[in-house]
Amino acid sequence: MPAILLQIIIAVTIVSLVSLIGIFLFLKQKILNKILFFLVSFAAGTFLGVAFLDLLPEALEGGFKESIPLFILLGILSFFVLEKFLYWHHHHVGQEHEEVHAFTYLNIVGDAIHNFLDGVVIAISFLNSTALGIVATIAVIAHEIPQEIGDFAVMLYGGFSRAKALVYNFLTALTAVAGALLTYFYSNTVENSSTYIIAFTVGAFTYIASTDLIPEIQKEKNLSKSLAQFALMVLGIFIIWFVGRFFEGH
Repeated sequence: MPAILLQIIIAVTIVSLVSLIGIFLFLKQKILNKILFFLVSFAAGTFLGVAFLDLLPEALEGGFKESIPLFILLGILSFFVLEKFLYWHHHHVGQEHEEVHAFTYLNIVGDAIHNFLDGVVIAISFLNSTALGIVATIAVIAHEIPQEIGDFAVMLYGGFSRAKALVYNFLTALTAVAGALLTYFYSNTVENSSTYIIAFTVGAFTYIASTDLIPEIQKEKNLSKSLAQFALMVLGIFIIWFVGRFFEGH
């Protein structure tokens, strides 16, 4: 096995293991129930932060293209249709799945695409140089930690058990391996289409945050709790921004 390929596989495997950070939320059920609603606020912030402060600038790196906003809209519309299908499917399959919100599955799909892109970034970086690959891996891990906490919280709030949420979070993280391997073997093809995949993901994350998570947060009417939720949302955005700024010049 070529040394670069081995380095890429090791890097994306480490990144995938970050998804298991949700194990630290295996708290007592009473404690978890108290903080879960606030963690959804944090998740909404990380989704918006990743969409507008991480992915969108990346999509625009090569200059503005008229197709970028079209793919953002395609992401929004696609997730709208997917959510409608999931609601229809749950309604017709029976009552046993109704306790799981449709946005839980939307989160899984969006996270899988995002992790795929992380794998692409890591592979491209290692193909340029080992040093750049290591820095890219550290950067991905740094922004994945708050994102994975948010994803895990959304799955729990959406109706998954803690064990099921952990498993699904890890499985979606493995798409980073697929992204890395495809980039290694078909680097030109993947690089040429990555801008459009990124723009699509911006739309997907914007849809999940604005139509599913934020409306859930809006259900809280208590002023002090609402202020805490807002602060956590801003914190989620700030962490994504800070990580991006820290690694910007590296």
